[in-house]
Amino acid sequence: MTNTDLNLFRSFFKPLLLAGATLALLAGCSTNPATGQSQFAALMSPQQEASTGATEHAKIMRTMGDANVPAEIKAIVKEVGEKLTANTERADVEYKFFVLDSPMVNAFALPGGYVYVTRGLVALANSEAELAAVMAHEIGHITGRHSAERYSHGILTSLGAAVIAAALDSPAAAQAVGVGSDLYIKSYSRGQEHEADELGVRYLQRAGYNPMAMASFLQNLQRNEALENAMAGKGKAQPAASYFSTHPQTADRVAQVQALAAQANAGAAVANDHRETYLAALNGMIYGDSPQNGFVRGQAFYHPEMDFTFSVPAGFRIDNQPTQVTATNGNGAALIFDAALNQQGLAPVPYMTGAWLQNANVQPEAIEIAGKPGATAAFNGTVGGQPATIRVIALQWSPQTMFRFQIAMPQGANPAMIEDLKRASYSLRPMTAQEKQSVKPWVIRTVTAGAGDGVTSLAQRMPVDMKDEQFRVLNGLNPGENVQAGRMYKTVSDR
Repeated sequence: MTNTDLNLFRSFFKPLLLAGATLALLAGCSTNPATGQSQFAALMSPQQEASTGATEHAKIMRTMGDANVPAEIKAIVKEVGEKLTANTERADVEYKFFVLDSPMVNAFALPGGYVYVTRGLVALANSEAELAAVMAHEIGHITGRHSAERYSHGILTSLGAAVIAAALDSPAAAQAVGVGSDLYIKSYSRGQEHEADELGVRYLQRAGYNPMAMASFLQNLQRNEALENAMAGKGKAQPAASYFSTHPQTADRVAQVQALAAQANAGAAVANDHRETYLAALNGMIYGDSPQNGFVRGQAFYHPEMDFTFSVPAGFRIDNQPTQVTATNGNGAALIFDAALNQQGLAPVPYMTGAWLQNANVQPEAIEIAGKPGATAAFNGTVGGQPATIRVIALQWSPQTMFRFQIAMPQGANPAMIEDLKRASYSLRPMTAQEKQSVKPWVIRTVTAGAGDGVTSLAQRMPVDMKDEQFRVLNGLNPGENVQAGRMYKTVSDR
């Protein structure tokens, strides 16, 4: 096909494609009872929403679960959810509420009525009303059918791309649009966020909560995000661990929510936020890492249940994620640790060449760490687009479990740092009996401020970095705001 033919093809078929898409949109549009707006969500029916939600829910609970969430907290979340959904516009949905055992501050909803908040988010909320605000927003995504809407638009876009790609014999076209629609499905649009805020404020008011709680929690989320970035030495949020990665944040969102709440509250008495009873329920709940995922303590990582520990060099920050542990120093050096099944029971050298580094032109050498057989290899690669030396280490911790290190050292790294990273991998060992006894999860402890107390006096015993700053964020205090005598506050304790 010549360029002239191609242009003729495009000019002839483009109107047909656009017309087809328009007809599909019109045929699949319906009025959403929650928003009153015409919506295209026809490619995911309510029955499909329920089925999709049930399937994904099973995966989520297998991955994260709720093992370290107190029964009282689960009961509060369920009760709050039932209050909020008592008067929604979608009576066809069977709503279900869960608290996930994760220290990350996050919340999300799945099609079919599944609403999740993490243990980390429950800890950050400073009243039942703030918890309800987050849940009301997620319920708004469900009643707004935003997942179905994104899915339907994404499928339509992909189908259109497939037609164009087939006609032009260009798989790259379909691939490009496929990636775009995948991203579209994974995160909410700003319009959907605003709509969920509007619906959330409506449900808060109907349930008897102060709608202003949504704005106050959003403001504290921003402070928490800024504090996490400051502690990690990052200039911007890291999407994998950010509430705002799946709920796009805009500069005016808090102001919009405040305006919505003020309008909803006009002429109404301020509702009880149930602060004291909520904080009392948090007392004793695990804060941060859980026993199932191991603990970060300074420059060391401990996993009592799997019986191992290792340490990282000074200047590196450890990030404990569900499937791996990472340590970075902000200068391009990184260490990643994970565990993998070795179902065939391969020795480290054949495991590395046959299962982990297939098609890589490297020859591993046998090593030993902590009395365990291992293998290591190094090769040139890139990290963040910059040249680096990559060293990989596989260690046979048990007959069918392989512990693995991936170490990235930027070109020109000084020999001392290279040696420190090498020592980090060789520091892997079983935990001692004393370590297993002493390394315990942190917990939330609620205290009542006395007449002479201040932020520093209440924060000083917390086993965390940047104590004052973390205490302020944990309790939703504004910069410069002090504690009030006789008022309850959250602290973190190692006992």
